[in-house]
Amino acid sequence: MKIYHGSLEIVEHPEIRKPNRTLDYGEGFYTTTDYKQAKDWVMRHKRKHNLGYVNIYEVDMQEIRRQNTLWFDTPTEEWIDFVDSNRNKTWFTHNYDFVYGPVANDRVYAAFALYESGILNKEELLRELKVYNLVDQLLFHTDAALKFLEYKGTDVIELQNI
Repeated sequence: MKIYHGSLEIVEHPEIRKPNRTLDYGEGFYTTTDYKQAKDWVMRHKRKHNLGYVNIYEVDMQEIRRQNTLWFDTPTEEWIDFVDSNRNKTWFTHNYDFVYGPVANDRVYAAFALYESGILNKEELLRELKVYNLVDQLLFHTDAALKFLEYKGTDVIELQNI
């Protein structure tokens, strides 16, 4: 299956890098099966950069599922707890090689912020998320996990003309 990573650089050899902010699934290399999602990430940087890249990889998702993988098909209470822990508990870490599940895009971030501030409870947040058309993300959390990626190429996204 093809998966994508939106970036400001060509990434033939992905690495696990320390993020400068908290992320949904912790540190690692984030990908998605949705090309538009990867391209949209690149588009966020069009004011500061002229070029962006959608890096393309192939991976055997059935093999990923057989590994040390935490898998969320849809938002659940467990998914909420996991994302909340990664975002808000500086001591939190996990031992999964892969984490797959919904991506918290801008609309989801807004709803999740209402949950974090106590305005929504878990049930209300889950009800809210069910009306969204969510895309996915697949985190490669360890160097061992990165070995499952096969680089296939990169699409250049010209940002100055958009």
